[in-house]
Amino acid sequence: MFKGELLSPAGDKECFESALKFGADAVYLAGKEFGMRTASANFDLDTLKQSVAQAHERNVKVYVTCNTLPRNNEIDRMPEFLEQAQSIGVDAFIIADLGVMSLAEKYAPKVERHVSTQAGIVNYQTARVLYEMGAKRVVLARELTLEDIAGIRAKTNPELELEVFVHGSMCVSFSGRCLISSYMTGRDANRGDCAQPCRWKYHLYEEHREGQYFPVVEESDGTYLYNSRDLCMIEHINDVLKAGAKSLKIEGRAKSRLLCGSHYQRISSCT
Repeated sequence: MFKGELLSPAGDKECFESALKFGADAVYLAGKEFGMRTASANFDLDTLKQSVAQAHERNVKVYVTCNTLPRNNEIDRMPEFLEQAQSIGVDAFIIADLGVMSLAEKYAPKVERHVSTQAGIVNYQTARVLYEMGAKRVVLARELTLEDIAGIRAKTNPELELEVFVHGSMCVSFSGRCLISSYMTGRDANRGDCAQPCRWKYHLYEEHREGQYFPVVEESDGTYLYNSRDLCMIEHINDVLKAGAKSLKIEGRAKSRLLCGSHYQRISSCT
């Protein structure tokens, strides 16, 4: 029997309730600041408090994302946010920045610290160091193979939990640290505002043929040079578990409750 957890996203209260309905063991969400999905409604402190209480009544955990890379003026607001989240009773923070990691230990010591996939964890030594720094869990980079995951599991403390994405986008950059959006639109992907230009259609342009562009045919409905295929591990859930995953993570805080609900049901049926 699977003794890990099915970790589901919630971009708003409706999606949160959908996650509970379809059997999530844990839900990850964001407050009004510091989360990587600014387009979602997210949760103010009152809604977060209500949601945590509702989840705990069902023995479901709530993880709050603090996984942006905050600038100096933002980091000054972090201690208050961390203290408030701890007082509400959240179960863990998902963190990408080492400064935030340190602040969480100081201002919210009762809350577990999970290190985000944004940190780009691809080897056991990095996982070991983060565990020594107080991480309860690491969210592994999405580009890892099953063999990579098993290798990390074999060479890290068994108390360190491994979280693995089983559904979601595969960023062409470095586990989400992409600069294309910032360069092209001024929207910083590392602060939750990605415009997803990797999903736009592109054409070739030859420098001596001004005004002419040439399509590169890849799919019938367009060409997406930067966008790899989305991650879909539905046929390999048991392999992910055997490799050492504690938590199976579904991406989707910007998706609707109906779409996420179908993912919960399909993955739950495989475990």
